[in-house]
Amino acid sequence: MPKLISDVLSPGRLAALPQPTLPADDLVLRPWRLADLPAVVAGYSDPAIQRWHCRSMTDDEAAAWLATWPEHWRTESRAGWAITTDGDEVAGQISLRALQLIDGQAEVSYWVLPTFRGRRIAPRALGALSTWAFGTLGLHRLEVRHSVDNPASCRVAATAGFAFEGVQRASLLHADGWHDMHVHARLDSD
Repeated sequence: MPKLISDVLSPGRLAALPQPTLPADDLVLRPWRLADLPAVVAGYSDPAIQRWHCRSMTDDEAAAWLATWPEHWRTESRAGWAITTDGDEVAGQISLRALQLIDGQAEVSYWVLPTFRGRRIAPRALGALSTWAFGTLGLHRLEVRHSVDNPASCRVAATAGFAFEGVQRASLLHADGWHDMHVHARLDSD
């Protein structure tokens, strides 16, 4: 059946690019490395990260998780970065998930390790990723969805210029049941 509109981005657009390293003030967003395994295990061992991301990881699971990122890039299904300090210490993660090139949109996921919280790391990383996603990749819309019970993520989204759009009722299952989710979004024209 013929489409009446063009794809926002053609398949192959992301895979044709090398995964970039992105500056974010005194932070750097860089592709994941196998050497980041201890930070990934530490992240998914943190009760707050477990609560909102609904997972934990062993060393073997973290190694497998790290190994998937290049394939996600090649298949244009996701794109993930380690958020690092100027000393290349992993402070957190940020990723484009639910990436839909033909629609020009993606959902963003992020977390920050406990020892790095309170330094505005997530909003700065989200700002840098947004700049690249709109300017270089050419996306039209980025979304942040988080539980209504997660005010820290709400502050991150608002600080990074993501407008609050509404509530999705009972939209995501967490360990303690279904959660209503806030939706924030930023457009390439914002």
